Amino acid sequence: MKTIRMTTAQALVAFLKNQYVEIDGVEQRFVKGVFTIFGHGNVVGLGQALEQDGEFIIHQGCNEQGMAHSAMGFAKQRHRKQIYAVTSSVGPGAANMVTAAATATANRIPVLFLPGDTFATRQPDPVLQQVEHFHDLTLSTNDSFRAVSKYWDRVSRPEQLMTAMLNAMRVLTDPADTGAVTVCLPQDVQGEAWEFPAHFFNKRIHRIERRPATEAMLQDAVSLIKRKKKPLLICGGGVRYSEAHQAFRAFAEKFNIPFAETQAGKSAIPYHHPLNLGGVGTTGCLAANLIAKEADLIIGVGTRFTDFTTASKWLFQGDGVETLTINVAGFDAMKLDATPVVADAKAALEALVERLEAEGYRSGYDNEVTHARQAWDDELQRLWAIEYTGHDFVPEVAGQLDDRLAEYIEAHGGSLIQTQVLGVLDQSLDDDAIIVGAAGSLPGDLQRMWRPKTANTYHMEYGYSCMGYEVNAALGVKIACPDQEVYALLGDGSFMMLHSELQTSIQENRKINLILLDNMGFGCINNLQMGFGMGSFGTENRARHPDTGRLNGNLVPVDFAKIGEGYGCKTYSVRTVEELTAALADAKQQTVSTLIDIKVLPKTMTNGYESFWRVGNAQEADMSSVLDATAAMESELERARRY
Repeated sequence: MKTIRMTTAQALVAFLKNQYVEIDGVEQRFVKGVFTIFGHGNVVGLGQALEQDGEFIIHQGCNEQGMAHSAMGFAKQRHRKQIYAVTSSVGPGAANMVTAAATATANRIPVLFLPGDTFATRQPDPVLQQVEHFHDLTLSTNDSFRAVSKYWDRVSRPEQLMTAMLNAMRVLTDPADTGAVTVCLPQDVQGEAWEFPAHFFNKRIHRIERRPATEAMLQDAVSLIKRKKKPLLICGGGVRYSEAHQAFRAFAEKFNIPFAETQAGKSAIPYHHPLNLGGVGTTGCLAANLIAKEADLIIGVGTRFTDFTTASKWLFQGDGVETLTINVAGFDAMKLDATPVVADAKAALEALVERLEAEGYRSGYDNEVTHARQAWDDELQRLWAIEYTGHDFVPEVAGQLDDRLAEYIEAHGGSLIQTQVLGVLDQSLDDDAIIVGAAGSLPGDLQRMWRPKTANTYHMEYGYSCMGYEVNAALGVKIACPDQEVYALLGDGSFMMLHSELQTSIQENRKINLILLDNMGFGCINNLQMGFGMGSFGTENRARHPDTGRLNGNLVPVDFAKIGEGYGCKTYSVRTVEELTAALADAKQQTVSTLIDIKVLPKTMTNGYESFWRVGNAQEADMSSVLDATAAMESELERARRY
């Protein structure tokens, strides 16, 4: 057997370079490059191997979580067909990546994590940044990844690399089981040399097979659909990852079945399609939720049926309503006690079209979908047109504001309405511009209000709703789609949480645009607490009051434009519609990353629309308003499914 002597790290790099994926006859290298922050636990091992190789694209991160979010943003935008690896030293660098690994796994997005680790020999223990566990010396910081990884391994000997990486590739390229994959690399083992079999470095093609549905599953699905008059399709992220856009559209059109969108599925089909009802569930719009409540069959395609999609299993209330799922993962296909079709979305939809067409099926909808869409379009026009009118202004979201609107205007000088801003963005951004979001009130507003004109231009991380994803993932999206404008839409809270890879975008000359809506606090959580009878408590950006000792003093304004300017961005301070329109136009002309700092009023996001969300509200409290809210919640729970 021919062997090649090299270090474990060099063997890892050589292996990754020769991994390819193929789907529908199209082949490409799977690992595009590596995001890294070098430290003593990986720089002279894996770092040496990467420097010696010289072929992999290397991006220098600024924060380990941030760079991993960039890798996730890239893989998500590439529909999981190509990835980046991320590497850090052991200790705080590795721990920083745990949140990003959880984000990737929750969203079923492949990212390869390669954290350095403590010495396998233990000879120099305890080393710098090592956490010692008195009861178990095998544990290190990297064991934290076990709970958030789809596959986890530690290479304690050079020869273990082979089985570890083959299993890593198995999971990374499996649509039903993908997510974060963590392979821990003890720093001494990284540099150890071994005679690796030459065949380990042969080109490997991992075929992403389109799993077909069994005939029995298809017969069950056809039998169920035939009995239903008012089915509703739910377009999940699996439609996009399967690249089943046209198959999904053809299925809906052939049988006159309207469809609603999850956060991950949105923009698979452009907004203007006459059967597209828009976002569904807790953050869904009026059109989708009205139809969903009356549907007698819910057909989920590539969706995980999260609590936001199902409105905590409350939304689907039609007489005799049943569920049919098409999902490549059996775990997801069984949710809501559904009739499961465990298969690739594209393959299953195409097979069902053939069989249902032979049965002459067509839904029983008449004008309901058209009327629902028109009602929502009318509401959109109203939301876009809202302006601040003075002291008698009533915000969209319920909550005791007293004189705080005037206080906000005085603090940051702006009186823009959040829905008004989104209307300007809808009219101003290019049709193929990609928007990126994750947390706060914007995901709800965007799922309801954003109108994608081009496929695959809506990029929302809402499986983990990780604050700080937005800016950093936008860089990954830009790397994936260099010829399109990319906009990160986020609030002040998410920006302050994490925006490290803004610096990397400048360094790499990869232009991203930050649309920052500053309402001086965690606005959506403020809405939540006040909506359940609490006061405004610890969710606004306020100073500690010298008399009360609480965080209820004056508002603390932040000039985010100056922060962006310090990084080297072209920045804009916006307080009027005219300033916003001008800033958006000028930002398009820039070649460097931009930041538009927009001062908006709180409580001016969207709200409601036939939706519900279950939260763990207090069953005992001193305030009657809290108890009233709890009673209302428990009353609504009687409508929710129990499985």
